[in-house]
Amino acid sequence: MKKIINNPDNVVEEMLKGMALSHPQYLKKLENFDVLVRTNKKDGKVAVVSGGGSGHEPAHAGFIGKGMLDAAVAGAVFTSPTPDQIYEAIKTVNTGKGVLLVIKNYSGDVMNFEMAAEMAAADGISVEKVITNDDVAVENSTWTTGRRGIAGTIFVHKIAGAKAEQGESLQAVKSIAEKVISNVRSMGMALSSCTIPAAGKPSFTLAENEMEIGIGIHGEPGTHREKIRTADEIAAQLLDKILAENIYGNKDQVAVLINGLGATPLMELYILSGKVQAMLGERGIRIVKTFVGNYMTSLEMAGCSISLLKLDKELKELLLAPADTPALVQF
Repeated sequence: MKKIINNPDNVVEEMLKGMALSHPQYLKKLENFDVLVRTNKKDGKVAVVSGGGSGHEPAHAGFIGKGMLDAAVAGAVFTSPTPDQIYEAIKTVNTGKGVLLVIKNYSGDVMNFEMAAEMAAADGISVEKVITNDDVAVENSTWTTGRRGIAGTIFVHKIAGAKAEQGESLQAVKSIAEKVISNVRSMGMALSSCTIPAAGKPSFTLAENEMEIGIGIHGEPGTHREKIRTADEIAAQLLDKILAENIYGNKDQVAVLINGLGATPLMELYILSGKVQAMLGERGIRIVKTFVGNYMTSLEMAGCSISLLKLDKELKELLLAPADTPALVQF
């Protein structure tokens, strides 16, 4: 295993410390907790909290700041954060208007975030939650009942965060988050595995000429393995499965996210994006904005995912609303 780390047991703590020191204008670390919160807490707004296992950076802490998240809770690599960590995040960022939890659909995340919500409710804090499930690859997976939450979750962070920044109610913020979830679909693929620091070896292997279609962000199995194809063929394969959901049609407006899984050069992501642009154009689907880069990774996995968000007037305005976070110079 070759990694730029110190002790594998300390990677999350040291990463969070480094993030807080690198971006003090955006975020700070809670003492004794693996939680990063917004430096300049904004009173009078609903707080938006997300999180999950580490290893997906810049998700989730990279999206803390104006117009997005108020806190991110970090579990061990590819492992859900514990309820006490989540509970501490909720208490810290609550301003009296309530807290929305954005949870990716993984059994551990759902269970632990729900337990934390119950703990906060016992303290009189109003807490609502939404569960993202944008991955169209498989209906059930290793760690989920139902579809997995993957990179499309970033659109939920952005739009729910924008709604909260406007000072809207907890129910209004939850409602807009659910609207995004209903209109976003994603699918990914991988060319290589990744290595969890504590494990010290790749979580699976692919032959030199092999790729896996529909893989999860923790290396969970996809739909199948096959010989590697061209970028255009890969883009078409992923996008065709997304479009088969039949929620995107002629004259619809969409946002596109071409997401790298950690080890895919921007050169390759932009080649994929070019094919996606062409395919959507042929179908009369108008692209309002395209995002290309690493948003929700899987350590050093080589691969990508494609996400489409169908937009109406309200979603479009919130998507394009200003946001300022360490990872988002694009928004």
